[in-house]
Amino acid sequence: MKVGIDKIGFYSPDKYIDMVDLANARNEDPNKYLIGIGQKKQAVIPNTQDVVTMAANASQKIINDDDKKSIDLIIFGTETGVDNSKSAAIYLQNLLKLNASARAFEIKQACYGATAGLQMAKEYVTNHPNKKALVIGADVARYGLNTPGEVTQGGGAIAMVVSTNPSIASFDGESAFHSDDIMDFWRPLYRTEAVVDGHYSNNVYVDFFKDTWDKYNQMNQLSVDDYKALTFHLPYVKMGIKGLRAVLTEASESKQEELKNEFNFSKIYSENIGNLYTGSLYLSFLSLINNSNDLQSGDRIGLFSYGSGAQGEFFSMKLEQNFKNNDSVEDINSMLNNREKLTIDEYETMFNNWIPIKNVNMNLNWQSDDAEFFLKALKDNQRIYDHK
Repeated sequence: MKVGIDKIGFYSPDKYIDMVDLANARNEDPNKYLIGIGQKKQAVIPNTQDVVTMAANASQKIINDDDKKSIDLIIFGTETGVDNSKSAAIYLQNLLKLNASARAFEIKQACYGATAGLQMAKEYVTNHPNKKALVIGADVARYGLNTPGEVTQGGGAIAMVVSTNPSIASFDGESAFHSDDIMDFWRPLYRTEAVVDGHYSNNVYVDFFKDTWDKYNQMNQLSVDDYKALTFHLPYVKMGIKGLRAVLTEASESKQEELKNEFNFSKIYSENIGNLYTGSLYLSFLSLINNSNDLQSGDRIGLFSYGSGAQGEFFSMKLEQNFKNNDSVEDINSMLNNREKLTIDEYETMFNNWIPIKNVNMNLNWQSDDAEFFLKALKDNQRIYDHK
């Protein structure tokens, strides 16, 4: 019995900044951002969108009435939760009018949360073949204005339906994972911006990748030649390049070229959106299958998930017959091409208008938000969500 990803939806708001504009505003050489970091554009998140609304906007693109009847597990991976107690999954369940006879909860381990959810969904669906699970990876990456991490901000949501007989990709063997108590990135409860030791985090990321890569291939008797492509958690594109380079020496020249070419397809969405935290790996996977013309059913795709603090996991999936969805390709291309470009002043104003971590009553400018689901107001310590 095959279990895997049956559908993938993606949403990010309709505003962005250009990295050349940001570099000029910060008195930096644009190539530091374009080449050194590997970013072209960055999504800007208005305060009418949070992880709940972005998850709803991503999910509504892929969920039909049959899914609503079959989904009885909702797992929400995020490190940008909207409440320290109530799960974002409960809000999402209500907004999408999903089955009330369902388990719904939130899971957190930095950027690894959606992978933890995906693996839990795999086990659940394997034991309940007639059921489906909805797994979310949604976040807003914030480091602050005029900080070293500013260029790696971004945000959005990935939604995945996990089922038997999946249309997109099926799980292939057991995962390899590694965890350690590491202070490379964290976000204290009193901050909306992350604290990061960038150089240390880069090194840990590559070390965790190599560790789980070696373990996985030993466990499953595989080598680099058995993979059509490798996809990575991409907090910024250059990070994935560093990971890929760590194993290219194991491959022949022709295989190296193939892996590099496929990686170029996997980075297209990320280099135009920025950091998705929990959803980043799966945006990379979606970018690969939507943009590469050389993939075939049965191809093995490697996936490396990393969450600072730290947790790493490597696993692989095999593409299924209907892995490429032309509607998804057109939808995301339209989303990226029709966004509004902000000036740096406009972006800074929007960044500073983010919802504060304190009790405030606010009516938000939801009328200017074109998304189907949005945050309308904050009242009496509650978030008021609505839809059009």
